[in-house]
Amino acid sequence: MSRDLIAELKTKNMKTITRRKFVKDSLQAAAVVAVAAPFATAGESVPALQFSQIALPYPYAALEPNIDALTMEIHYTKHHAAYVKNVNDAIAAEKITFENEKDLFSNASKLSAKARNNAGGAWNHNFFWQVMKASGGGAPTGKIADAINGSFGSFEKFKEEFTKAAMTRFGSGWAWLVQHDGKLKIGSTPNQDNPMMDSAELKGTPLLGLDVWEHAYYLKYQNKRNEYVANWWNTLNWEEAAKRLS
Repeated sequence: MSRDLIAELKTKNMKTITRRKFVKDSLQAAAVVAVAAPFATAGESVPALQFSQIALPYPYAALEPNIDALTMEIHYTKHHAAYVKNVNDAIAAEKITFENEKDLFSNASKLSAKARNNAGGAWNHNFFWQVMKASGGGAPTGKIADAINGSFGSFEKFKEEFTKAAMTRFGSGWAWLVQHDGKLKIGSTPNQDNPMMDSAELKGTPLLGLDVWEHAYYLKYQNKRNEYVANWWNTLNWEEAAKRLS
């Protein structure tokens, strides 16, 4: 066999090996993409609704001494983040196709416990962070003050009723100020339910919400929910509540 023929055979063999390697590498890369993007596979679509966690509007220590920095950090990065992840997992696994949060909550009674509880936890906490601020609190002014006085007689009476709702919620849950049919109401919901859910006894558009789960206060206040609630009034963002008032 001539040297030229041997060289030609070697060249063809190397090209064959190179092609095989390219095909193998391409298949491996495609497999990685398929694992990384499970909603992109044939016959499936990306869920219409995905919950997200808002950026915390202030540093973890901004609400001290009323809410301590460590509680804020754990609450935001662990508890809230877990609700967001779990609801999105449930939406994908259960093929939930609601287009927005309002529609999902309007059909909460049809959801699994995982989807409902974690959807509530994700939304409720996004809301909770926004209705607080550094150097907040005091008595409201403007239209929110007028609405409170018109519905409850005075700010002091409103504060008394809201505190009662927070203190008498047995176990874990939330206390709320809502607007419903043009009127303001106070009440509470268990666990991570909220007043937008069709299954909630208290219904309306949330204006204020207070998380009374123990994880919201236990590091600083231990079992003294009353102290936590009393100091929470010093964090209120009345401007944010007023924005939600129609």
